[in-house]
Amino acid sequence: MGEICVTLTDIEGSVVEIEDGAEGETLMELARRHDVKGIIAECGGACSCATCHLYIDAAWSAAVGTPDPVEEDMLDMVEDIRRPTSRLSCQITLHPGLDGLIAEVAPEL
Repeated sequence: MGEICVTLTDIEGSVVEIEDGAEGETLMELARRHDVKGIIAECGGACSCATCHLYIDAAWSAAVGTPDPVEEDMLDMVEDIRRPTSRLSCQITLHPGLDGLIAEVAPEL
């Protein structure tokens, strides 16, 4: 199985193209491994903060899917900057269907 490629725009507007995502790895883990600015992930992926919040490109929204109720609760904490495509990167597990994923890191509150 090949590596999964994603393109993230960090909080400074820099585009970060990542070509070594592994199936089963979360998008948060991948972003942290590449020091993507704005992915703080204070809780380490436990879905108990919203410091890995990002906006999924609309074209990828269906492939990524919708938040579960726990993630919805966390996203409610960032209501001021939430968008319809908001997700927590710790809750997105990479798989081949996400190869080419595009997302933007949400600003900090």
